[in-house]
Amino acid sequence: MSCSFSETQRQRLRELGAPPEEIETGFDQPQARDRTFQTLEKRYVKRERERLLEFREKRLRPRLCVLENELAEVLAAHGFVQVATPILMSKGLLARMGIDESHPLHAQVFWVGPAQCLRPMLAPHLYYVVKDLLRLWARPVGLFEVGPCFRKESQGSAHANEFTMLNLAEFGLPEDHRIGRLRELAALIMKKTGIEEYEIVIETSEVYGETYDLVAGPDRLEVASCALGPHHLDSRWSITDAWVGLGFGLERLLMAAGENLHLGRLGRSLSYLDGIRLNI
Repeated sequence: MSCSFSETQRQRLRELGAPPEEIETGFDQPQARDRTFQTLEKRYVKRERERLLEFREKRLRPRLCVLENELAEVLAAHGFVQVATPILMSKGLLARMGIDESHPLHAQVFWVGPAQCLRPMLAPHLYYVVKDLLRLWARPVGLFEVGPCFRKESQGSAHANEFTMLNLAEFGLPEDHRIGRLRELAALIMKKTGIEEYEIVIETSEVYGETYDLVAGPDRLEVASCALGPHHLDSRWSITDAWVGLGFGLERLLMAAGENLHLGRLGRSLSYLDGIRLNI
């Protein structure tokens, strides 16, 4: 008779960070399976407790928080202004991005009333702010925001309902400088994150149409989506400048940098601290 770990056992080992090859092990007898599970659980609980102690004694701050600060500092050093906009977003601003009841993204939005939602993206608020900054400041105008976004995502290893975005954009560029500037800004963020090997590939977005996405790691994980303007959405904010915009998922950057294999372990959590399981 052949058997494998029960789903409960498999889930426990996944939570403790056991590698897939151990979780998928087969056994001749249930007794051998249960003994092996107990041995593995004990081993990984010991490892997680050691990691938790190291966190308290040496690191003190989750990698997500550290990365957020580091990226903000490097962008400020390059002349980008940081803004902080509300987490609640109006239905009207979302509609200006073309996201109405007929749009595929509409079903992923967390609504908190008939006219407000938890923001699924940062772009509408950045558009709203930059329309005034372009009136008040000389070009080019560079700004960025870092903060949580919310979508009803499939719960795979690279998705979560709450995730952290970095959006940066620079307005008032010569149109023939846009691609070069996009590559410069992408390289700036990837270098600061510690990701040396990545590609820029052309994809199709449900909001922006053609985008330039950054993929990294052996699994070619998408860590950023980038767009160029002028864009047909710009007119809804009376913006006519050429621009580049880049949106990074911070948890995905950490995944691609080799910190962990599962996005849910790296984000805001009640069950993990910096990727370390707490019920151990």
